[in-house]
Amino acid sequence: MSLTRHEFLRFAGATIVLSALPGVAAAIEYPQRPVRWIVPAAPGSTPDIIARLLGQWLTERLGQPFIIENRPAAGGNLATEAAAHAPADGYTILSIVASTLISPSLYEKLNFDFVRDIAPVASVGRFPHAISVHPTVPVNTIPELIAYARANPGKLNEGSLTGASVHMAAELFKIAAGVDIVHVPYRGGAATITEVLSGNVQVSFDLAGLVAEHIKAGRLRGLAITTAERWEGLPSLPTVAETVPGFEVSSAGGVGAPKNTPVEIIERLNSEINAGLADEKIKARLTDLGATSLVGSPSDFGRFISAEIERWGKAVRAANIKVQ
Repeated sequence: MSLTRHEFLRFAGATIVLSALPGVAAAIEYPQRPVRWIVPAAPGSTPDIIARLLGQWLTERLGQPFIIENRPAAGGNLATEAAAHAPADGYTILSIVASTLISPSLYEKLNFDFVRDIAPVASVGRFPHAISVHPTVPVNTIPELIAYARANPGKLNEGSLTGASVHMAAELFKIAAGVDIVHVPYRGGAATITEVLSGNVQVSFDLAGLVAEHIKAGRLRGLAITTAERWEGLPSLPTVAETVPGFEVSSAGGVGAPKNTPVEIIERLNSEINAGLADEKIKARLTDLGATSLVGSPSDFGRFISAEIERWGKAVRAANIKVQ
């Protein structure tokens, strides 16, 4: 079917008007150059692996490279600050991890306001923690751990980065179970797993995906999973809630961007990330890492972020962790 001259001019005029709108133009043209993906964790870490996995997916789908920039340390604050102060043009995105949602309650002075300065793009996954012990600890279940810890206050210790989700999981368990387990601060997660494997630290509250193989091999004794439901990676482990009703802790994360990034770009990224999370290969890799995929809209993720900041804030206050 051919257009009359009048119809052609009307169609062309409408196209010009649409392309002149900033948001529409951005959505049509995005991305035209590489996108920087800031990750608040070291290379080889779980957040890094996930960012590279989804970054490759987005590179293939959108035709421009998504380049990973690792900015570990400072509770994710260095990474968040860099993203908060970047141009809001869609060419900087940020991995949002548990520590970035805990930091607002831990640090009194930050050069950004997370809720004000970071726009939610897409949720990615939820990660259960596993409570495990060194084989020399004479317990096999959560009730036995609670009984032993109460009979031996201060004898058991757990090691973690202060303020990290692993630390917060331990503090919440101590409060809920009424036990005294000593926190030993470490600078990073890899060191804490090494320490519990050696027996220098007796109890681990690490991410389930990081300790699953050690539990299966008998190097650690798994006691329970911290999420409300059992985890398919270690299906024989009960949940903590089966002993301590209402107990639930997990780490979750996703992707954010500088506030005022065009809505059309955020929606495009959200759509493509959700498509990646539905891909069978990516789903399988996330399962290997201990994650359960979280799919939703930017608004869904925004509500989730607000709830997580409030939840971790209550944990920080309940555990009386000193704000820095």
